[in-house]
Amino acid sequence: QQLPESALFVYFQGFQVPDQHEIRVRKGFVGLGQLEDYANKVVFPHERTLTGPKKDRLELLRYTRTQFEQIFMLYEDPEQRIDHVLEEVARRTPDIRLKDEYGVEHSMWIVTDHERIRFIQGQMENKKLIIADGHHRYETALAYRDEMRGEKGSDRLPMAFFNMSSPGLTILATHRVLANLPGFEPAVFFNRAGEFFYRTESSKPEPGTVGVFVDDRLSYLQLRSPVDLRSLMPDLSEKQRTLDVFILHRLLLEKCLGIREEAVKQESYITYVRGRQEAISAVRDRRAQVAFLLNPTRLDQLRDIALEGSVMPQKSTDFYPKLLSGLTVYALD
Repeated sequence: QQLPESALFVYFQGFQVPDQHEIRVRKGFVGLGQLEDYANKVVFPHERTLTGPKKDRLELLRYTRTQFEQIFMLYEDPEQRIDHVLEEVARRTPDIRLKDEYGVEHSMWIVTDHERIRFIQGQMENKKLIIADGHHRYETALAYRDEMRGEKGSDRLPMAFFNMSSPGLTILATHRVLANLPGFEPAVFFNRAGEFFYRTESSKPEPGTVGVFVDDRLSYLQLRSPVDLRSLMPDLSEKQRTLDVFILHRLLLEKCLGIREEAVKQESYITYVRGRQEAISAVRDRRAQVAFLLNPTRLDQLRDIALEGSVMPQKSTDFYPKLLSGLTVYALD
C-alpha cells in the first residue's frame, strides 16, 4: 500500500551466522537517499562495476520507473545515536515480520513521527556513505537521473543504512575454487609460491595468510616478512596491499599460476564459494583442482580503502544476510 505521508522504516534482520551457532541482529533503517556523483566525496564505492549488468538494470528502470530494492549503505556513528532511536521504535510490535528461505527473520517498523525523522535526518546530514552492496544499481540510478534531469524524484534512491559500529554487521569470507587449470601440478605451484610464502600446517592470524586445500591436505601459506609488496604491487595503495584477497590474486593466482586479471573477471577458472567446507568438498569430489581459503575482509579495511578512493577485487566482501527485495518499493510515477 502507498503511505499517505513521509516515513522512514526501521529494519532489523535476525540471523544465525553460517557455519556457526551465533545468533545476531543487524539493525538499520530504510529511507530515500540523495544520489551523489562519486566525485562529490559523499558516496564511496569499494568495487568496480561491469557494463553488462548496468545496461540490463537501466532498461528495467526505464520500463518500470520503479525501484524494488534498496542500496546497502554504511555510515559511521560510534556513539550509536541513531541506533538508540531504532531500538526505541523496535519495542513495539513490527508492522511487517517474516522469515525467508534462509531462516533470516526480517522485521520492519513504519516511522511517521516527525521528531524522530528529523533527528535521524539531522544525524545523517553530513555523513559519508560507503556502498556495501548494490554498486550496479547505484550507478544505474545515476545514469537514469542524468537521462531524466529535472524530473521529480529521479535524483533519489531507496537506501538501507547500517552503522559500521553496530555489532550485527557481518562480513563472510568468499573462497576461491579453481578448476580446469591446464597443466596444474601442486608441487610446482608450491615451489613457485615459496618465493613469497612459507608453508605451514597451522593457521596464523597475521595478514597475508591464505589457506590452500589440494591433494586432500589443508595447509597455509604465510607471507614471508622480507617480501616487498610495494615493488610487487606498485599500482596499489598501502592499504590495498594489506588485503589477503589482493595477495591471493596478485601473487598466487597471477605470479604462481599465471591467471591474469582478465581471466579472473571472466571467471575462466574460478568459482566463488561462501562456505569453507563447500570449497574443500569441491576439491575432494574432484570437481575442482585446488581451493584457496580466505579470512573475511574486516570492516575497518573496507572503510579505509573506500574512503581513500580505492577499490577491492570483485567478491572481496559478502555482507550477510542480503537485504530482502520488495519490502519497500519506490515508484517514480
